[in-house]
Amino acid sequence: MGLEHATLRMGRKKVRCMKKLAILIALVSLGVASAAWAEPNREATDNRLDHAGRVLHEIMAAPDSGIPEEVLEHARCVAIVPHLLKGGFVFGAENGRGVTTCRTANGWSAPAFFAITGGSWGLQIGVEGVDLVMIIQNDNGMKRLIGSGFELGADASAAAGPVGRHASADTNWKLDTEILTYSRAKGAFAGVTLNGASIRRDEDSTEAVYGHDVSTRRILQGEVAVPASARSFIDAVRDAKRQAIASN
Repeated sequence: MGLEHATLRMGRKKVRCMKKLAILIALVSLGVASAAWAEPNREATDNRLDHAGRVLHEIMAAPDSGIPEEVLEHARCVAIVPHLLKGGFVFGAENGRGVTTCRTANGWSAPAFFAITGGSWGLQIGVEGVDLVMIIQNDNGMKRLIGSGFELGADASAAAGPVGRHASADTNWKLDTEILTYSRAKGAFAGVTLNGASIRRDEDSTEAVYGHDVSTRRILQGEVAVPASARSFIDAVRDAKRQAIASN
């Protein structure tokens, strides 16, 4: 009995040590990831634009998946956060930088840049990269983007978007919801609820691409020329509906 008790005690101690090690690795990983997320230079911003364009292209190219043609046709703006970082212990944290473009009389606008942060309560360990897509459906949603900042679910109504080549005949998705949200993780694409996330203008990235004193309003209303580094992203947004039709 003494030997059995000692073995059991050693086993419990080993489990506690492994848990502590897992927590330490998660915290260190989150710190490294956050440092990478904070990089505000022009090269990082250009890479984010390229990545955002690829994310949308890959999502729309997936068979029997993607954002429905009807949703894209109804979209006022498209926003993408490539590799949103989620991680933590006991509580989760979301951190990411994204790009968005809105429809204008002359096509899609130059990209505006935003940062997204938020929290979710729950037991989770580790860091996960998630691609986030948001479809802004109306002028109210666009006004939220132009403003200084807002919170999904509180200041702007948000809901998980429908997935597939065609949206359901049920039109609830386009009635009052200002923003439809989607996520892709480990190849799986689905509508996702993202209430509680805070979105604000990304000053560092905006300055890196456009310089000083360029407002989000001017960018999204089409008053600023599309920079060369953003053409692949704008092309991906413009071609998304065509991809949806071609995949039917």
